[in-house]
Amino acid sequence: MSVRRVALLTAGGFAPCLSSAVGGLIERYTEIAPDVEIIAYQHGYHGLLRGDSVTVTPEVRAKAGVLHRFGGSPIGNSRVKLTNAKDCVKRGLVQEGEDPLKVAAEQLKADGVDVLHTIGGDDTNTTAADLAAYLHDNGYELTVVGLPKTIDNDVVPIRQSLGAWTAAEEAAGFAANIIGEHRSGPRMLIVHEVMGRHCGWLTAAAAVEYRKWLDQQEWVPGIGLTRERWDIHAVFLPELALDIDAEAARLRGIMDEQGNVNIFLSEGAGMHEIVEQLEAAGTPPERDPFGHVKLDTINPGQWFAKQFAEKLGAEKVMVQKSGYYSRAAAANAEDLRLIKSMTDLAVECALRGESGVIGHDEENDDRLRAIEFPRIAGGKAFDVTQAWFGELLADIGQPLVKASHS
Repeated sequence: MSVRRVALLTAGGFAPCLSSAVGGLIERYTEIAPDVEIIAYQHGYHGLLRGDSVTVTPEVRAKAGVLHRFGGSPIGNSRVKLTNAKDCVKRGLVQEGEDPLKVAAEQLKADGVDVLHTIGGDDTNTTAADLAAYLHDNGYELTVVGLPKTIDNDVVPIRQSLGAWTAAEEAAGFAANIIGEHRSGPRMLIVHEVMGRHCGWLTAAAAVEYRKWLDQQEWVPGIGLTRERWDIHAVFLPELALDIDAEAARLRGIMDEQGNVNIFLSEGAGMHEIVEQLEAAGTPPERDPFGHVKLDTINPGQWFAKQFAEKLGAEKVMVQKSGYYSRAAAANAEDLRLIKSMTDLAVECALRGESGVIGHDEENDDRLRAIEFPRIAGGKAFDVTQAWFGELLADIGQPLVKASHS
């Protein structure tokens, strides 16, 4: 197929890959198809509905490599769901009675877009596939090539999502400073809340990264500087069953012995219990346009801290969230290599008219390829039976019991 104009958009929450992925796509087109025009819709589907885009100029192409040094997204994100017409009308993005999917598709057609690159999670990419299907049914061919972005690393069937490695590393660095607070008072309970609505991979990976940092440190036990006090004492994930009383008894022993307890908590852990508790009290939680519970309004970290503080006899409690610190970071070396391999293949697929989401296909020998859109889904559970995670729990003395819903 002949590709004359390509459009880029980033959508959903931030991850430490968006800026670099945009830069990588621009660089690759400039290298192998310099005549292809590139535009970028501002703030994802928000800009697409409004027809708000910028043209990638020769000056931008020349400096695209600079984007690898930054986090965030230079072209902006938003959480706009094209199948939620009510929300789109409320935001003033479409008129009452208009179908946002049709409005977006017609905008792509009006802009003469041959290829749409979406950098986002499962909702972002499957929505783009819906746009392509609508246009095909109306006599206009659009190739859609997505890139998988999520710090949760929970896209089916993709082995590793862009930005997740960096987010784990950043969360570990955040934890090092937070856990440094453990001697700011006697009997201190610290809860490090990590992003991860349905999937505990990020919390687990951050814990492993943090303990690698511990391995590199020197300790002075005689003055109270001990690894035991700086270590992680519990890791709570959505995929793990939690017996609060049993864990409290285990952690109480640690508190009594050394005077502090440090917990790594995935924000989705215990969510079912919290929501049930709120609904039973007649105060159901707020939800976003995608129907997801707004976790920042229910404060899982505070809920857990409250459950454990009294049982542990904690005199001081601190809850800190690393999510926003981690998710807008610049990509680390490991992610930069992954981004490079994915953006290069994304451009090659686009130029030959092959749609899909680029990723290592777990159901196809982990091969890097354009994965068919109908196979893309979110909410992939973290496999807690993996050896590296089992070793982590064994090291900290926590039993591994899978949750019944995982």
